[in-house]
Amino acid sequence: MSTLQSSSGVITSVAYSSSRCRRGMTRATINMPKLRTGSLSLKLPARDLVQEVLDMGVSLTAATTGHVEKKNESRADSTIPSMSNVSDPMVMAKLHEIMEAVADRVEMHKNIGEQRDNWNHLLLTSINAITLTAATMAGIAATSVGGPLVALKLSSTLMYLAATGMLVVMNKIQPSQLVEEQRNAARLFKQLHGQVQRTLSCGTPTSIDVEEAMEKVLALDKAYPLPLLGAMLDKFPETVEPAVWWPQHRQRQERQSGRTDGNGWSVELEEEMREVVGVLKRKDTEDYLRLGKIALKVNKILAISGPLLTGLAACGTAFVGSSHGPWAATLGVVAGAMASVVNTMEHGGQVGMVFEMYRSNAGFFRLMEESIESNLNERDVGRRENGELFEMKVALQLGRSLSGLKDLAASSYSSSKKGEAIEEFASKLF
Repeated sequence: MSTLQSSSGVITSVAYSSSRCRRGMTRATINMPKLRTGSLSLKLPARDLVQEVLDMGVSLTAATTGHVEKKNESRADSTIPSMSNVSDPMVMAKLHEIMEAVADRVEMHKNIGEQRDNWNHLLLTSINAITLTAATMAGIAATSVGGPLVALKLSSTLMYLAATGMLVVMNKIQPSQLVEEQRNAARLFKQLHGQVQRTLSCGTPTSIDVEEAMEKVLALDKAYPLPLLGAMLDKFPETVEPAVWWPQHRQRQERQSGRTDGNGWSVELEEEMREVVGVLKRKDTEDYLRLGKIALKVNKILAISGPLLTGLAACGTAFVGSSHGPWAATLGVVAGAMASVVNTMEHGGQVGMVFEMYRSNAGFFRLMEESIESNLNERDVGRRENGELFEMKVALQLGRSLSGLKDLAASSYSSSKKGEAIEEFASKLF
């Protein structure tokens, strides 16, 4: 505003000077008629001065206009979002499709898990009822003669054979273990659904997010298949391995250069995470694999013993009333009762579910190990997860406080220095 006022003042003074020059020039023409015209050249200075003033006005107008245009452009830049921050509509549509597929899988695994839980209860109850009824009929047949003997003996034998066939199928598919698989799958698909939802609501998703989500879905489908025929997991594997339900990450190559601190990371935090990984490998993962081997061995023994006992009971019942009548009746009754006990221990105690639980827990700790090592192998801390958030996440997954996690790392370090094995487990949850 002050600039405009000064400019108007300059123009007014110049105009006043110009008018005075003109009046003076008129007087000179009247009072001094004998002077030559060429001696008075007052028009040229006046014309140059006016032109200079006009140039100043034009430049002032241009500067004011440019300033206004720049201000408007800055306002437009602040109000209109950058195109780089706008998500690709196709990427958003793909993530929405993946999220819907994941939600559908959650319901599928939940419903099938309930169905297979019903299988476990119904088959257990039915087989035990058939076995005990056959044992009762075998005992009654031992005290009968004639027609009733043949009818009771034949009925008891057929019922034992039916129970044997049903036990073979039930022990093969392990319904309690199938139920645990579906529970884990439903829980993990729910976690994946939440991750995709957070990706859509926070930040700008890219095609890399779509590929990672697809890989996680396919890895879960492979780890926990729905069909029984052809794709069912081996319920009695030769070796016990942790469950793997995540895509195998490409190993990050260690960088020789890059920042080693910042982004919430420090040398102390790296050493702490290394000690935690060591405890997870030496204690938690190994212990659950050991328990899984024990559960698998017990389950194998029970799975073989049940059909074997019902088969022996069927053979003993078939010879009731012959020359080996007392021994045959004893075998038929006792083997049938023991078969019911074994079946109840295996499927009522859900030994298959216990084995799957141990296998899944070992997989959980293996996933934690890979996650920590993946961050530590990346020497450029700018490409890692935030150190403080990562430490808190590890502490929560292990059921510890931040101070408790530091105490665990310190205890592991002191034990390794002394050459002693640490007695404490990393996890407080399992």
